[in-house]
Amino acid sequence: MAVVDTEDGYNPAGGSQAKFFLSAFGDEIAEDFDTQLEILEKENIHFVELRGAWGKNVANFDEADLARIEQALKSRGIKVSAIGSPVGKIKITGPFEPELRRLERIIEIARRLETPYIRMFSFFIPADEGEAAFARHRPEVIRRLKEFVKLAEKHDVILLHENEKEIYGDTAEHCLDILSSVNSPNFRMTFDPANFVQCNIQPFREAFPKLEQFITYIHIKDAFFKDGRVVVAGAGDGEVAALLQALSDKGYQGFVSLEPHLSASGTFSGFSGPELFHEAVTALNSILKKVNPEVINAF
Repeated sequence: MAVVDTEDGYNPAGGSQAKFFLSAFGDEIAEDFDTQLEILEKENIHFVELRGAWGKNVANFDEADLARIEQALKSRGIKVSAIGSPVGKIKITGPFEPELRRLERIIEIARRLETPYIRMFSFFIPADEGEAAFARHRPEVIRRLKEFVKLAEKHDVILLHENEKEIYGDTAEHCLDILSSVNSPNFRMTFDPANFVQCNIQPFREAFPKLEQFITYIHIKDAFFKDGRVVVAGAGDGEVAALLQALSDKGYQGFVSLEPHLSASGTFSGFSGPELFHEAVTALNSILKKVNPEVINAF
């Protein structure tokens, strides 16, 4: 069912020819799905990370929505790299069964749109409890993630945990904890440099060495330590160029997906618009040409 054969993301030992398949969150461009695909085509991006269209989140798509999406994708020759789902972006103290049912529906959507990848999260942890909250809620986080992964294993999809502030998997140590504890090939990682910056962590020098064995997918956005503001790749403190260089050197074969957040950045979505999205694409391509021009859009 995989769109591309990326194995486990990349070969940590090196030696393979790196291939970066460019993708992007289409709803960063526009609400209208046809407009999303039109701009992606103009930017020479052949995959979309599907999070939303027409003002609806992917988890809420009905059959008519999916039929429109399938037709639009087919007409433009664009494929889905991953489902940018909101699964796991609920309070750890909230009910779990509705979230399990939501994942079941998103798995159906992923299989219908022929992607093995589903982005997800590891639950909001109560901020007022401080660091002690992570230890207190850890058993329930692990239990819930294992339930998610049982579904993923059953349906042959891969859940990609994204590091993000305010959830359990915010720091490199917490991400390593859940990935190692769940310990399944159907539970891997989407590595987001800007999100680590917003947790005051150096993405490449600090987080990457601890997590590289689990990385299967890359999000591209950058940010500043001083205020968390999101900027184009290479303009902030996200060490994006160093990360992409290391991935190229190690033979990474997988998706590099733009999530620019240049106009608006929220808990459940972000927005850039066509002009700022073009700036994000230009910045990323500039880095990739310096890293290794041959890896770009290996298609």
